[in-house]
Amino acid sequence: MRILVVEDEKKVASFLKKGLEEEYYAVDCAYDGEEALYMVEANDYDLMILDIMLPKIDGLEVLKGVRDKELPLPVLMLTAKDSIEDVIKGLDAGGDDYLTKPFAFAELLARVRALLRRKEREPSGELQVADLVLDPVTHAVSRGGQEIELTAKEYALLEYLMRQVNRVVTRTMISEHVWDYHFDPMTNVIDVYVNHLRNKIDLDSSQKLIHTIRGVGYMLKG
Repeated sequence: MRILVVEDEKKVASFLKKGLEEEYYAVDCAYDGEEALYMVEANDYDLMILDIMLPKIDGLEVLKGVRDKELPLPVLMLTAKDSIEDVIKGLDAGGDDYLTKPFAFAELLARVRALLRRKEREPSGELQVADLVLDPVTHAVSRGGQEIELTAKEYALLEYLMRQVNRVVTRTMISEHVWDYHFDPMTNVIDVYVNHLRNKIDLDSSQKLIHTIRGVGYMLKG
């Protein structure tokens, strides 16, 4: 899952980026409203965490721009303003959730997971394809009851494939959801990571789940 953090305080943005990446999300940062609108139009994000008080264009105008373009992007709003009027204004402008500063990072993560579940229309709890099981909360992965250890990027790639089960996903789609803004699409990094996953997921099983669709991309078949 790929998240855009829009926060003008670079220390706060760096803290959020680091914490979210430790939870296996791909994260980009924008530091003003104009940059945020450009990045939202240029990239495919699963969620935006949006500060209200921003230079150039404030968060409410950014949110209006997103909604005017009818982008299906869940938005978690962050602000130091905590009056009922401010909360109502943010939600009425099109925000999906609202969190006031200061906040506990664990609460932010819980809200992020809830918004992503709502976007994907997935029930809470584990993802399962055949005997492969992934828990989005604990990040535990197992196949046939045997625990599988994955790196952060391998986990993010597997989660994306499992959420797109029985669908062909192109390398571009994978890069947009699993890697960040600085990813070089000319490299073979995606193919390398898919092979790593195959070695961990499929090597010892008679039922192969990860398939190459020649000239197109990959598919995880259930």
